[in-house]
Amino acid sequence: MKLENHMQQGCQFLDQDPQVVEVDDRKSLVSKGKTEDEKMSSNRFSASFNVINSMMGSGIIGLPYSLKQAGFPLGIILLLVVGCITDYSIILLIKGGHLSGADSYQSLVNRTFGFTGYVVLSVLQFVYPFIAMVSYNIIAGDTLTKVFQRIPGVGPNSLLANRKFVILAFTIFLTLPLSLLRNVAKLGKVSLLSVVFAVLILTIVIVRLVTFGPSVPSTQDAWAFAQPNAIQAIGVVAFAFVCHHNSFLIYGSLRDPSLNNWSCITHVSTFVAVFISTLFAASAYATFTGYTQGDILENYCKTDDLATLGRFCYGMCSVLSFPIECFVTREGVLSATPLIFIVPSACYLKLSQGHWYQIDKLFSCVILIAGLLIMTTGLVMTILNPQGCSHGKEMAYCMSSNVTVDNGTLPSSSASQSSIFTGNML
Repeated sequence: MKLENHMQQGCQFLDQDPQVVEVDDRKSLVSKGKTEDEKMSSNRFSASFNVINSMMGSGIIGLPYSLKQAGFPLGIILLLVVGCITDYSIILLIKGGHLSGADSYQSLVNRTFGFTGYVVLSVLQFVYPFIAMVSYNIIAGDTLTKVFQRIPGVGPNSLLANRKFVILAFTIFLTLPLSLLRNVAKLGKVSLLSVVFAVLILTIVIVRLVTFGPSVPSTQDAWAFAQPNAIQAIGVVAFAFVCHHNSFLIYGSLRDPSLNNWSCITHVSTFVAVFISTLFAASAYATFTGYTQGDILENYCKTDDLATLGRFCYGMCSVLSFPIECFVTREGVLSATPLIFIVPSACYLKLSQGHWYQIDKLFSCVILIAGLLIMTTGLVMTILNPQGCSHGKEMAYCMSSNVTVDNGTLPSSSASQSSIFTGNML
């Protein structure tokens, strides 16, 4: 009976119209293709973590210094304002893509401003993430070697204390494999892990605010509303928050790439990133005030094991942020300010229809003008008033005796405060 049934099924298959069989095969292939596309796409959570990771890369470590430059109250305001502008301009960017039918940042600018605009944007789109990747490698090498030297038996001449070896090892075994993934959607779990490390750093900074902050000598005008270098502080904040060069890649990886979906992802991601960044900057600055360095981890004592854990977390954040920047440079593509303030606004203003006094157009004009002023003024101030940073120096409050530091000599009372700290060090 079984043989008879198989024969009947075979006859029925032969009796089918060849065109029907071809259509069925085609449907089967298409359904398989959709399954593969779903595997290569990301959901809202994965895309959100990619945006947060892109916004909170290596730049977060310099945010406390931006509060020192701008003044604590004004610096907090600037953090919130730039965060709002970032949120608005990311959505504006995708709106411009919808209006022009573009599916990438480069094609959007090409259709808006022609080949010249395309070339300028391509340079920015390549140089910014390339510089970020270089900085990630430097940070990982400098930070992780300090961490490894806290391990018993690892000295300054050890292989694990060699920055070049550490960078090479992490590149071969971690960043290179992740950077060779076919689609940015695959980086969702990597970005989630990076955000977890960022939260750990924030926790350590808050703990040290309570346990270490009272031991750091106070400085004059630490809580002044504004400082002369506020414009330069905006550049620091913009560098920390810029993620526009990744926006089209992440948007294109969505299973449902709609404007409403993207707006929801952008709002949530920006809120989380700004919340963590503001709390981190405020806690770190409140700990060190006038002694705050460009790299806040340089403020912590070398013998502080909890800070060493924070250095490890920051090194891992840098390593795990590397691949998402690499995806942008792989697309063929100098400054964070044009990417956040100028280009999205200019594209939208040229592409959108309707009256000039529409809300979106008015906001775009304000952001565009502000971006031009910030970029020009910031460049002039940087040339006229360059800011130096110390690296690898032990801070005076970490020592048992009074020493001279770059911003002045600590009073003798600080020596006793630092000795109290070193006695209570973990």
